[in-house]
Amino acid sequence: MSPIFTVPSQPITDTAVRIPGSKSYTHRVLIAAALGNGPSTISNALESEDTQLTMKALQQMGVLMDVRPACIKVQGLGGRFRPCEQPVFLGNSGTSMRLLISIAALGEGAYTLTGTSRMQERPVQALIDSLTQIGVPVQSVNRNGCPPLVINGGAVKGGSLGIDCSISSQFLSSLLLMAPLTREGLQIDVLKGPVSRPYVDLTVDIMHRFGVTLKRKGYDHFDVPGEQTYRPGAYDVESDVSNASYFWAAGAITGKTIKVMGISGHSLQGDVAILSLFEKMGCDVSIRPDGISVSGGRLRAIEADMADMPDMVPTMAVVAAFAEGTTRISNVAHLRAKECDRLDAVMQELKAMGIETRSTGDDLSIVGGQPRAAEIETYNDHRIAMSFAVAGLRAPGTRIRNPACVEKSFPSFWEVYASLFR
Repeated sequence: MSPIFTVPSQPITDTAVRIPGSKSYTHRVLIAAALGNGPSTISNALESEDTQLTMKALQQMGVLMDVRPACIKVQGLGGRFRPCEQPVFLGNSGTSMRLLISIAALGEGAYTLTGTSRMQERPVQALIDSLTQIGVPVQSVNRNGCPPLVINGGAVKGGSLGIDCSISSQFLSSLLLMAPLTREGLQIDVLKGPVSRPYVDLTVDIMHRFGVTLKRKGYDHFDVPGEQTYRPGAYDVESDVSNASYFWAAGAITGKTIKVMGISGHSLQGDVAILSLFEKMGCDVSIRPDGISVSGGRLRAIEADMADMPDMVPTMAVVAAFAEGTTRISNVAHLRAKECDRLDAVMQELKAMGIETRSTGDDLSIVGGQPRAAEIETYNDHRIAMSFAVAGLRAPGTRIRNPACVEKSFPSFWEVYASLFR
């Protein structure tokens, strides 16, 4: 692909698009199937850079997979993973790293989990501390609370622990996925957070679908009995709401009606809540059995707490750039620990388009106006690339550097994007 993508000058049309399977669901279903005792079939899984890293890691740990376009067949090992002599490379996939840290503890021998230079700056000390509480030996190689990590696998007894989820809810999801295969189960107290709460619900939903039981008190306490079994079977992955958001945003800022097929209004994916924010901004949202559409109108600024959907902040910021007034987005400081410092990236690139932004503490403010065409630095961050491609629909001639970075979560993004112009 060309190192720079230029947004066409022609207007888009009312369109219905189809989105691949959910990245968040795909990671979790792959891991749950690998933890099962026997064969599972996964349909509509997302095959992206990140999910392939999870697949390759599980295969390196001894899980047999038959990967085909229509489905993935996984031969689960019941958590009895094979030793890995070579380091397990997870690129810059934070989801892969965080979820697999606890899973590796179930295997045999020492596992070294590593990644890109950016991954080696992403903190996981809170999860290290929690695993240490139940006797799992985990070491940060550079002693800075970041990968690379060495996890010594073996039979995990379980017990009681506390976890700080103020940086990521994936720390909690990692422990939850491991817990049923410990001897005594886990009793987890959440000491801070969690941010991105709907992703915890998503993890629990997948565990239930695989036959695992647990008790919970909201997001404060989880009690997962040990010596359970993940049930093999056939599992579907629903379409990705996070990736759908870029096309709903396209409808929001252009006044066109953009429908994303195959997504339910009852989805447990937390990012579906962005639809209510678009409604507050003046958009018309239509939920139908076959999908959800957004039609743009005269956009107005709003105040939005986005602690539970941080991946949507770049999308929301771009839409806010076209709204009347100042939009204030709160509780998003944890975006600084994403694939890049997303708060700074959003501010810098909106500034390049002539839009004023401010950040104070945990908050981000965007003063709406008329963004102008600019050359956008993507920081090798898929969500920056896709969000600002949407901005370019109202600022034709906008140039997106390193468009191939969308491979991380949405390899077919540019093909679906092109369908808007037909």
